[in-house]
Amino acid sequence: MTPAIIDVALTAFVTMFVIIDPIGLLPIFISLTKGTTVSHQRKMAIKGVLIGGATLLFFALLGDRFLSLLGVGLPSFRIAGGAMLFLMAIEMVFDKRSKRRENSAEHMREEIIAEKHFDDISVFPLSVPLISGPGAIASIMLLMSANRDNLVHQGTILGVLAVVLLIVFILFMLAPRLEKLMGVTFTQIVSRVLGVILGALAIQYIVDGIKLSFLV
Repeated sequence: MTPAIIDVALTAFVTMFVIIDPIGLLPIFISLTKGTTVSHQRKMAIKGVLIGGATLLFFALLGDRFLSLLGVGLPSFRIAGGAMLFLMAIEMVFDKRSKRRENSAEHMREEIIAEKHFDDISVFPLSVPLISGPGAIASIMLLMSANRDNLVHQGTILGVLAVVLLIVFILFMLAPRLEKLMGVTFTQIVSRVLGVILGALAIQYIVDGIKLSFLV
């Protein structure tokens, strides 16, 4: 591996890991599948990760064309995407994002209990918006567009995305065992640290977008 590929891989991993937030998703998944069977949990984990991954892959490969159809330039998308990610970073630092996710999960779980059957949560809310939400879609598109002239770098980014999704899948599959080990304090600490890192990355996206705007 060349230093350039390592830099791309590290940037992509930090960005996608922070945005998708596998550790933060775990308690949400546990809450959504609470009271269901282990086989149902595993089925939702498999379908949710596959659908979420397919959604992100679509935007990673065709995101630029989609923007072109809308008449949106990459510099503008970088600035808008950076601003959105920065707002998400603020939510993570002040623990608003996890609370919002938990409220949504609790509401969904109450509906499942009320209907007295195990709903298919793999599409909504698991794959969209929890795994492949606006932040993840914007991030993968920004990463791919920043390396659009280098197929090796783009392949590296897609490989890193696969690794992050694999981490999500493993955590989901181990949910019954990890439920007792993970504490609220641990999750909050990790979320805040990742939020600070995401804020720095978001500012960099905005700065790069502004620079590119003057070059166009």
